Amino acid sequence: MNVLRVTDAHKSFGQTKALDGASLELHEGEMLALLGPNGAGKTTLVRAIAGRVRLDGGAIELFGRPLAAAGAGTDGRAELGVVPQDIALYALLTARENLTAWGRLHGVAAGDLGPRVERALKWTALADRADEPIKRFSGGMRRRLNIACGILHEPRVVLLDEPTAGVDPQSRERIYDMLAELRDAGVSLLLTTHQLEEAEARCERIVIIDRGRMIAAGTLGELVEHTVGAQRRVTLTLDRAPANPLPGFETGATSTTLRTQVRDVAGELPSLLGIVREAGCKVLDVEVRSPSLHAVFIHLTGRELRE
Repeated sequence: MNVLRVTDAHKSFGQTKALDGASLELHEGEMLALLGPNGAGKTTLVRAIAGRVRLDGGAIELFGRPLAAAGAGTDGRAELGVVPQDIALYALLTARENLTAWGRLHGVAAGDLGPRVERALKWTALADRADEPIKRFSGGMRRRLNIACGILHEPRVVLLDEPTAGVDPQSRERIYDMLAELRDAGVSLLLTTHQLEEAEARCERIVIIDRGRMIAAGTLGELVEHTVGAQRRVTLTLDRAPANPLPGFETGATSTTLRTQVRDVAGELPSLLGIVREAGCKVLDVEVRSPSLHAVFIHLTGRELRE
């Protein structure tokens, strides 16, 4: 079931096209990564779904119901949670006070607010710091609290714009544990990130946007198959450089490393090792690397830097 659908979204800021026909679907209970170079339109799309940007054209549906344009009063977004990239917290308030304030802003009933705040403090591992002003908090602690404030009204769909930006590895791991708990509870998550390894390891599907358009969507395996191909890269480190070029190989970073690509590792690798042995060389190390999301991303968007 699609819980969120964006169809042919267009948005321009003056002469700049931020969205140029972008479309995507978010499935029930999945974590979907939205990737793209700087300026590709990711944040504009998230803000349009959240009701903070009015589209010039296109449609957005939440649970099959059209969402009203930004600023259109009651717009049907009660089941939507938003966690912005910029920390949306009150620095002089405590963690508990921030949660309480955001719960009230989200319309959480007075009788439910207290228990939800306590659960959120435990969920974020901030219960022991609940009554400290958050200006004393680390970046990771603020990120976790930022997420909790965005979902205190228990939405069924959550948008997260760079939820792990600027945090250390331990905090990043904790944040993804939190998101996994939400997903396991049936919440659907759409997140933008520049951390390709995170998207590859954590998300069921990936959507790549560039120049305001969706240029690829699917699982990592599907994206690999349709772009760079499913061949594995094999790198051999030898004890010496071969006297002559070996068939099927190219020289790697040094004269004692050889590279090639195979589709069937078990079927093709033994004969390749035999070629090296016949050349009088000993294999010191073998590295087999599968195609990565990084390779797919560069293949689709190019290498030029965009700011």
